[in-house]
Amino acid sequence: MNFVEELKWRGMVHDIMPGTEEQLNREMTTAYVGIDPTADSLHIGHLVSIMMLRHLQLAGHKPIALIGGATGMIGDPSGKSEERSLLSEEDLRRNEKAIGRQLLKFLDFDTGNNRAEIVNNYDWMKDVSFLGFLRDVGKHLSVNYMMAKDSVKKRLETGLSFTEFTYQLVQGYDYLHLYQTMNCKLQMGGSDQWGNITTGSELVRRKTGGEVYALTCPLITKADGSKFGKTEMGNVWLDPACTSPYHFYQFWLNCSDTDSERYIKIFTFFSRAEIEEMVLAHRQDPHLRVLQKTLAKDITIRVHGQQHYELAVEASEILFGKGTTETLQKLPEDVFLSVFEGVPCFELPHAELNRGLGIVDLLADKTPIAKSKGEARRMLREGSISINKVRAADSLVVDPQWLINQKYILLQRGKKNYFLIIVR
Repeated sequence: MNFVEELKWRGMVHDIMPGTEEQLNREMTTAYVGIDPTADSLHIGHLVSIMMLRHLQLAGHKPIALIGGATGMIGDPSGKSEERSLLSEEDLRRNEKAIGRQLLKFLDFDTGNNRAEIVNNYDWMKDVSFLGFLRDVGKHLSVNYMMAKDSVKKRLETGLSFTEFTYQLVQGYDYLHLYQTMNCKLQMGGSDQWGNITTGSELVRRKTGGEVYALTCPLITKADGSKFGKTEMGNVWLDPACTSPYHFYQFWLNCSDTDSERYIKIFTFFSRAEIEEMVLAHRQDPHLRVLQKTLAKDITIRVHGQQHYELAVEASEILFGKGTTETLQKLPEDVFLSVFEGVPCFELPHAELNRGLGIVDLLADKTPIAKSKGEARRMLREGSISINKVRAADSLVVDPQWLINQKYILLQRGKKNYFLIIVR
């Protein structure tokens, strides 16, 4: 596999330094991507760089994932309109460990001379003195050179601290260190990292006379130009404690047709022939949502596993009328609550349920689902009321046997109106 040609076809090349392709064709090349531990989880934006590393490895080259324990203490100004809040060292160390565990899912760390490695720039930066850094690194790059970077120029009006100004030097030192210790000759990242990456390549050239290279991927956006990976709940995270597998699956399932055609290339490993076949099938029958379903399945399994994917599918089907009482009963509580997040909720004392409560009283007196008992009976006669996905008759008595996860009852009016009873 030609790595660069593969990325170009997938729409994953924004800038590439001259000579990069020749270097990759000449020998097995070690390349790295840096990720600062600004949170205790990766989000789906990070997956783009991780996919680049995995494609590189599949093409026979060696990937390095660098966790920025040192650079994370400074804060990258690239793409930011104001300075980041600095995290405590304790938070950074905790975040490093969490990100390291997540990275193990996506690269091959076990086999071959091109097995992946994880490194942390804090390991080599923690003992570097300020004066030593100025003498060994700072003297090789002029202020004029550093000021010309977009990440600096765009911040001059709003203000840029000396701390952020030096970020490119620290990242540049990473490239120099990896070149000298691991023969790393390629750095990759998002297009907003081009300035930082080329600072590193220039430092390597001036310090050692060596030639190293750079490749960046476009920043992924939605078809309407809005930021990729942002929802009303914030970022879409890889940690299930931050974004549930159900919401993760739903994010991909709800992508537009245009976005899905792009994302299926970027976020999966399907071949060119397979993807072209999928795109053709999708365009012929877009209502079947072939691309969205394939994309959501592939990436949810890769991030969360087969079991969580199957639960997400079953949970999704509940809202489209395919769920059953059995499906509801077997959903873990967190998945169940994710599905019905935002629906109207009402509380009911457990004592009333123990005595048995007529469905008419539940609809009219304990909830505002029906305005009166007469309206409640009419709804029941028309068959528009269901309890836990079972159509309710007006003679139904609701008791503890109807509880889901020992504390919930799901009422439904018509096809789309859901109500959640929380029994305390």
